[in-house]
Amino acid sequence: MPRFLVFAAIAASYFLFAILLNSVGTVILQSINSFDISKPDASTLEGFKDLSIAFVSFLVASFIPRVGYKAALLTGLFLVTLACAATPSIPDFWMIKLLFACVGTSFALVKVSVYAIIGQLAPDTRAHSSIMNVVEGIFMLGVLSGYWVFAAFIDHQNPSDLGWLNVYYPLAALGGLVALIVWLAPIEKPALPPLKAGAWQDFITTLKLTYQPLVLIFVISVFLYVLIEQGIGSWLPTFNREVIGLPVNISIQLTSVFAIALAVGRLSAGAVLRKLHWYPFLNGCLIAMAILICVSLPLAQPVQENSVQGLLDIPLAGYLFPLIGLLMAPIYPVLNSVMLSSLPKHQHAPMTGLIVVFSALGGTTGSIITGSVFAAFSGQVAFYLALVPLSGLLLALFQFHRATQRFSQV
Repeated sequence: MPRFLVFAAIAASYFLFAILLNSVGTVILQSINSFDISKPDASTLEGFKDLSIAFVSFLVASFIPRVGYKAALLTGLFLVTLACAATPSIPDFWMIKLLFACVGTSFALVKVSVYAIIGQLAPDTRAHSSIMNVVEGIFMLGVLSGYWVFAAFIDHQNPSDLGWLNVYYPLAALGGLVALIVWLAPIEKPALPPLKAGAWQDFITTLKLTYQPLVLIFVISVFLYVLIEQGIGSWLPTFNREVIGLPVNISIQLTSVFAIALAVGRLSAGAVLRKLHWYPFLNGCLIAMAILICVSLPLAQPVQENSVQGLLDIPLAGYLFPLIGLLMAPIYPVLNSVMLSSLPKHQHAPMTGLIVVFSALGGTTGSIITGSVFAAFSGQVAFYLALVPLSGLLLALFQFHRATQRFSQV
């Protein structure tokens, strides 16, 4: 039972933040509609979210074990619950920016804690990979739920109406419930070596990790992957609206196919990876992603006006591109699991800090590049651009595999 409560606490925390973090695509579309801002301006929301994650993670990742993972989780949940409760009362774009800055700050605390707690629950590499994929799968289920929750608060007859901001009231209530679960969970404070040179030494340890070739190749891989995922995920609702010509609420609901694909891919990868080696498996996923991009984007053509009234009216081509989530799903958790399981447990928190930092930088870069290309050319050109970092990730994955082999022989 204690292990179950701990797992429930980290899973519930991840579920809540999945809704909030990945609502950025929906909020970008609604901010364009409600606040009359440009696409490049709207893309800065990703920066407020991700740069907050990066900054806070880099500063506090090494200190979190000393204050305790439960305290870090509760602090993050309190901050994001307060921000959600305040947002509907201040209907302005600057408040949306502040909200995502709070979400990013809180998630930095939560993700470092969750990844470190997984290390406490998993006795070996296979168990670690399996738990990691289940947790990331639950994260994607949260993403899926978020699209439908936000779509329910949008007036499809008047998409610019600010009533959609009321979605943050139930999300604030959910934050309070999750905080209660975390409070009740018996999360252990990690055993640490004696503090000899002050807490500042832990921060220096995080910096020194980047000097290891294995870690450097790994963070490059993470950066490229998240660049691809966030570039697609953040702009898919706008792609559905402006390229395919779907109504706003259906554009958001269709994006849930991407989330479903990610969730199914991550939940099933835990079983697949018990039988297959991770390296050829991820290579196959990347190659299949490139093929799907080249096949599906030419088929994404505008539908006739008012011809789509529900999800069943969407042409098959509209469902094809979001299936890329099924192929990219295992990549991120597997990379993280291979890296973390190669390190001693006392380095998991600082290593997770680096993961969060480079994930955040990749997400911001991907969203800004995609938004700028979308505005200057078209959504199809913007999504074709994903082939460039995808090629870079194939090369980085090859180098990462070689580095892990050399590291295991040391």
